[in-house]
Amino acid sequence: MSNTYTDLVKQTFDFPQEGFQVKDNYLHFNGVDLKRLIDKYGTPFKITYLPKIGMQINKAKKMFNDAIKKQKYDGEYFYCYCTKSSHFSFIVEETCKHGVHLETSFAYDLEIIRKLYERKRSRKIPLSSATGLRPKPIHATSLN
Repeated sequence: MSNTYTDLVKQTFDFPQEGFQVKDNYLHFNGVDLKRLIDKYGTPFKITYLPKIGMQINKAKKMFNDAIKKQKYDGEYFYCYCTKSSHFSFIVEETCKHGVHLETSFAYDLEIIRKLYERKRSRKIPLSSATGLRPKPIHATSLN
């Protein structure tokens, strides 16, 4: 058994994964040289690649649509993005571009949806499924 970090990664993960490449012993993500970013900004840092959000949404929608056809399911399916995974406005805006609905787990998230609508980033308010504890009842009409 090896004790290096590289060995741990090789033993634990299937790598490289979609979007990642190793070029000249440096890690790249969707064509972006991560070493260059590390040299410029230091570590740790978080990277958000907005095109990947749409790709993953479309991938999930296709998998569900394929399964729905295979199972001859006649109900409706709505892809919902859970805002607690990331409630940053630029990420929520990107998800809305792909025709998704939003699942909220915190009353504050409804304010994010309202601001998104007010800034005209969304032509319509997406369905919001509220799953968390609320201090008082909140209804969809409160968004208008």
